[in-house]
Amino acid sequence: MKKRRLVIRTLILVVLGVAVAYSLYANLTKDNKQKVAVGDTAPDFALVDMQGNKHRLSEYRGQGVFLNFWGTWCPPCKKEMPYINNQYLQYKDKGVQVLSVDIQEPELAVNQFAERLGLDFPIMIDTEKEVMNVYGIDLLPATFLVDKNGKVVKYYTGELTENKVKDFMEQIKP
Repeated sequence: MKKRRLVIRTLILVVLGVAVAYSLYANLTKDNKQKVAVGDTAPDFALVDMQGNKHRLSEYRGQGVFLNFWGTWCPPCKKEMPYINNQYLQYKDKGVQVLSVDIQEPELAVNQFAERLGLDFPIMIDTEKEVMNVYGIDLLPATFLVDKNGKVVKYYTGELTENKVKDFMEQIKP
């Protein structure tokens, strides 16, 4: 009888130990990034561009915003930048703005990259990855389409073609 009780107590302790270990593991390894979902209001942020101008997302209400996260070291980012620039020039007077956010790179590298590619849209650097973390970005390039009401209408990761950039800008044109 004592042996049976000892076995049952041991099993209960083992089950409890496994449950506690799993809970600790799950809580310590979970992804704390909150992904911004389609239909959500785009989280507001303010960053300064390469010319020293401050851009606050909420100040673009009434316009569509093509919000692109990228890095100079990223080959797909480099390839899509001229497409984004071409379409920016076509859509900037039609109520669509581009906000381009480089992730944590030196200003010199970003300036050289922008000059080499002849980019005309505002480029900001997220030096502390704050905006990246708020938006839950894992992979670059990442693009959010924000409509005139500040709502996210699309989230896309991966390289963009010129036709896709044009299609995206059409989707957020007011």
